[in-house]
Amino acid sequence: MTIWDRRDLAWPRYVWSDMRIFEVRDRGLQMGRAACAWMTVVLLHCAAGAGAAQTPPGAAVDPIALVRRASQNELRSTAPAYPVRYKLRKQDDKSVTTKEIVETRDGDVARLIAKDDKPLISEENKAELDRLNNLLAHPEIQERRRKREQEDSGRADEMTRLLPDGFLYTYVGMVPGPNGPAYRLSFKPNPAFNPPDREAEVYHGMEGELWIDQGEERIVKLDAHLIADVNFGWGILGKLYKGGSLTIEQQDVGHRHWETALMKLNLTGMALMIKPLSFQTTETATDFQPVPLNMSYQDAIHLLESDNSGPQLARSVTAQR
Repeated sequence: MTIWDRRDLAWPRYVWSDMRIFEVRDRGLQMGRAACAWMTVVLLHCAAGAGAAQTPPGAAVDPIALVRRASQNELRSTAPAYPVRYKLRKQDDKSVTTKEIVETRDGDVARLIAKDDKPLISEENKAELDRLNNLLAHPEIQERRRKREQEDSGRADEMTRLLPDGFLYTYVGMVPGPNGPAYRLSFKPNPAFNPPDREAEVYHGMEGELWIDQGEERIVKLDAHLIADVNFGWGILGKLYKGGSLTIEQQDVGHRHWETALMKLNLTGMALMIKPLSFQTTETATDFQPVPLNMSYQDAIHLLESDNSGPQLARSVTAQR
């Protein structure tokens, strides 16, 4: 998967995912993160990536070739997947929530463990356990979620393939990255790029910086802003306004398994040309721990429910703030 597939099972990733950037309901219509996946999923890949031949720093760097290899590495999965569990803290203009998320072969499963950096009260904790038990009793709910994640991931993969051609890149220098030295590239729209569909039109309105890990040639940071109003599609017509920004950071969390560690959105726009949109969101993922391969979503639910883990995890979250 690509980082355009992030998490938050309210979003859950795939970020993306019930991991979707926007959630807007209009007459029963939902616009999840997939509506903006072209903004936040394309540029990073959450699956394990293959090692790549290192490019010498400095004048020898061909930025276009480097981005092309990084894009291929984001799409390629030659190493085995190592699923993990982690905590995801999401802060927006309405609330702060923390979830414990477990990756499984059936899609991600999440348990809400804190609100406003405080443990859930007993009634809230009971409601969350009831929700998980209902999910356990109705596998069709998880199957629908998994299919949505796959659909979103397919769209994100297509955007990732277009990444090398959508922008003009300039080598800026070397910077320290989360897993070692990284190439720092600036990018701006490629006027010769002909978007194949409405989703790809966003590339004509973005510029910023892209950091690529030197050792693995994986994208570790995207820092972009909108220099023009841009349209988006994916089933729901809308527009994002000039001046919006996003930051996404990705890192190797072990066994060459790459995960999104930070996603920060500052976006405004219009959905269906009538409904105002405003997204001021910061998501931070921490405490990555491996879980068994081929874990089912039922196993993940039992894990999240076991040993009263929710309240314990929430107390640890509170202690860290």
